[in-house]
Amino acid sequence: MTTIGILALQGAFVEHAGVLRGLGVETREIRLPEQLDGIDGLVIPGGESTTIGKLMVSFNLVEVLRDLARAGMPMFGTCAGMIVLAKDTVQRYDQPLLNAMNIVVHRNGFGRQVDSFEADLAMPVLGDKPFRGIFIRAPYIESIGEGVEILGKVPDGKVVCARQENMLVCAFHPELTDDPRLHRYFLEMARGCRQLVQASRA
Repeated sequence: MTTIGILALQGAFVEHAGVLRGLGVETREIRLPEQLDGIDGLVIPGGESTTIGKLMVSFNLVEVLRDLARAGMPMFGTCAGMIVLAKDTVQRYDQPLLNAMNIVVHRNGFGRQVDSFEADLAMPVLGDKPFRGIFIRAPYIESIGEGVEILGKVPDGKVVCARQENMLVCAFHPELTDDPRLHRYFLEMARGCRQLVQASRA
């Protein structure tokens, strides 16, 4: 059975758990380093990235998560989670980033809460049907580096979904829709990584 951890310090972790359980996988709320043992992947949900970062420090999770990302642990960051996984942000804040993914993120890139919106996104990795993105005080990816694959853009060209090896990020909230395709895509990543690990140990 696949087990996916969900960083449950703040934000929409309950909604992610509901989607994942609907796809037939076990979930585990992660608040302490020892709870990471035995999971096949980790979701870092949307919320307040500054708050999530401070709580990661308080619970001694920053270095542990950095090491896991470098070691190949599949990680899926949505909205604030995308900021947390990035190597840098356009606006410099005194908050820890995992520096795991070769992207620079523009925080609150589409404006304030009142500027939240929805958009149909063409995402070929999910099939022909557009994915409905829900953007709430959303960031976007300002620049990408080596090894990053763009998976989705809004109509004006801003990058809002990308992958780099074991890491997947999006600027929107897939857990707030009834479309599980992006979570299913992450599960396929996680299962693929697990098979590679098992093969290396054989």
